[in-house]
Amino acid sequence: MEVRSPFDGSLIATLAVAGETEIERALSTAHALFRDRSAWLPPARRIEILRKAARLMEERAESLALEAAREGGKPLLDSRVEVARAIDGVQLCVDALRTEGGHVVPMDINAASARRVAFTHREPIGVVVAVSAFNHPLNLIVHQVGPAIAAGCPSIVKPAGDTPLSCLRFVEILHEAGLPQAWCQALVIDDTALATRLVADRRVGFLSFIGSARIGWMLRSKLAPGARCALEHGGVAPVLVAEDADLDAALPKLVKGGFYHSGQVCVSVQRVYTHRSICDNLARRLADGARKLKVGDPLLAETEVGPLIRHQEVERVHAWVREAVDGGATLLCGGKPISSSCYEPTVLLEPPPDSKVSTEEVFGPVICVYAYDDLDEAIARANALPVAFQAAVFTRSLSTAMHAYERLDASAVMVNDHTAFRVDWMPFAGLRESGLGVGGIPHTFRDMQTEKLFVGPLP
Repeated sequence: MEVRSPFDGSLIATLAVAGETEIERALSTAHALFRDRSAWLPPARRIEILRKAARLMEERAESLALEAAREGGKPLLDSRVEVARAIDGVQLCVDALRTEGGHVVPMDINAASARRVAFTHREPIGVVVAVSAFNHPLNLIVHQVGPAIAAGCPSIVKPAGDTPLSCLRFVEILHEAGLPQAWCQALVIDDTALATRLVADRRVGFLSFIGSARIGWMLRSKLAPGARCALEHGGVAPVLVAEDADLDAALPKLVKGGFYHSGQVCVSVQRVYTHRSICDNLARRLADGARKLKVGDPLLAETEVGPLIRHQEVERVHAWVREAVDGGATLLCGGKPISSSCYEPTVLLEPPPDSKVSTEEVFGPVICVYAYDDLDEAIARANALPVAFQAAVFTRSLSTAMHAYERLDASAVMVNDHTAFRVDWMPFAGLRESGLGVGGIPHTFRDMQTEKLFVGPLP
């Protein structure tokens, strides 16, 4: 399989792909490790490996950032941030191992529990299969594989076909840090049927999936009985801007949240509901900020917005924008391809409520602005879609912020910040069609374990 730069199509690498034989070998190896309790890696050994992996990543941070930018198209300045987050994520896995444990269950409090003691202990859930996405090619892998190692689970990871190199590099670092190769196996798979067969195998204990809702929910339906999963899909993130909002503070955050990685983020700012009295001012200033962004080669230090991951995505985004404009939206900036790989940062004012940019995840550099008269009306419009993930509200009023927090359908509400805010230890969860389970390294670590109860007599 060829790996090509999304910016200019240049060949980066050619990789062998896994077939039925390699997938069976990986499953058999991982399952045999899990079934042999005497071969489990003790916690102290896992901590040692993860700490060394973090040190190796720190030493190679710039090369990791360059590779991620080259294969994924995220500008180098943001890829450097991603690498720093990934290193911290590995350290968070160590923290989880050092601080997360079982608990004592009260006994000796009635006749049935008299003279008994009970406590729980955490054990690995089984073989973890991680299927990842392209948009954060290193940090997403850390979020899926790091907790599996910390939890003591053998893992098999399938990176996104567009961005496999960062994953392969991280797995190599883990092995160099002392993790036996069988405990983390990376498979590049370009056949959907084979990938589905991997996920559906009865030897899989846990599926970690990041990607489209269509594929994620399909894969969940194929899981063997007893297998658990976490699904992270996309949203159509809403932002409420109240009449009293500090626009000078809000606008840079909206620009960053909407155009970071060309909008290819599952919680990217997409729908901005603004009080009518300030809507025109905000929309036009937002467009001014979008026009100033430097779009182009992700490997250049000055680039702020890079390419979309595939050329057909540029064509799709353009078709969605044209549909909105033809339906009556005002195009304030952008609205056309710069090249076969890059699209202008685009701001639309009042696109039709039934247009694709208003109802589906754009996953491109497009922000839509809508006017509202009543905050509850805006909240109702924000809640109207079958997806729900992170949301935001900009206001100077604590009561307005709390009102929005209580009523927005979202797993997280950011106050005076954009919807894409995230630190790697916080809960990160799509609701309804946006996902299942809770991400974030300590939460994933817990998901990848079972809690076993001991009950015994007091001496």
